[in-house]
Amino acid sequence: MSKSSFTGLGGRTGRALAVLALGLFVALGLSALPSGGSLAQSDGRVLRDVEYGANPMQTMDIYLPPKLDDPPAILMLHGGAWMVGDKTVDDVVANKTRHWLDRGYVFISVNTRLMPEADPLEQAEDLAAALAAAQSMAGSWGGDPGRFVLMGHSSGGHLAALLAADPDIASRNGAVPWLGTVVLDGGYDISELMGRKHMAFYDKVFGDDPEFWRDASPLHRLADPPAPMLLVCSSLSATACPRAEAFADRVGDLGGRATVLPEALSHSAINADLGLAGKYTDSVDMFLASVGLL
Repeated sequence: MSKSSFTGLGGRTGRALAVLALGLFVALGLSALPSGGSLAQSDGRVLRDVEYGANPMQTMDIYLPPKLDDPPAILMLHGGAWMVGDKTVDDVVANKTRHWLDRGYVFISVNTRLMPEADPLEQAEDLAAALAAAQSMAGSWGGDPGRFVLMGHSSGGHLAALLAADPDIASRNGAVPWLGTVVLDGGYDISELMGRKHMAFYDKVFGDDPEFWRDASPLHRLADPPAPMLLVCSSLSATACPRAEAFADRVGDLGGRATVLPEALSHSAINADLGLAGKYTDSVDMFLASVGLL
């Protein structure tokens, strides 16, 4: 099933057809995966380019496990500095789908609009809309709309943290509460970042308005304890883990739970290596179990 199957249809109509197609895959055991894809060595199935909005970028790929038995779901947003990136990149899906599909999970990889078409706050609205659309489809694979965990890497981690910090963004887009959020080396305090020496692309993304910086900062959007969070950070960076610790401390002050997981991996490897056998993936699985996703 390709995106061309839904060309010209609105988001709701496209999703409705996707639900029907997904039901056929489940009922008939069909595979929508092209040869050579990330799941070429798996019995999994994938429904590609499911629309959650009218913009061509507002799509997601839904990877189904070989057996469907009340499956939990992980909804993942790639990184790319809010300007580039794609849901199909191997670093985003390959090891993660191989690991979690074998364990009965549904894995959903999302695209959003990007800069300059949409700023980070608008991208957060897209992520919320994608979550709502995926939750609305959960019944078609025998799942529960509440048994979701959000996951994001880098800029995608920032957007996942933003939804976790202010779940009203998700609820006004039709999403229901999810069980937890995994942030893979994301950002938490844009105001602090912009006030220090930083790479030039941040100026293109966040501009020069301190009010916008605060609005885009998960740390400053926190008002109530979020659902449990796992904050993975690169211990190879001088700033990544201290910034994660500051956010976790604020969550703790509000009575919530945010666990910092330092990993001696590069920023990119924190994304690409998740799903490989080892302590890192085991630690993420322990978090998923702790929120009731296993």
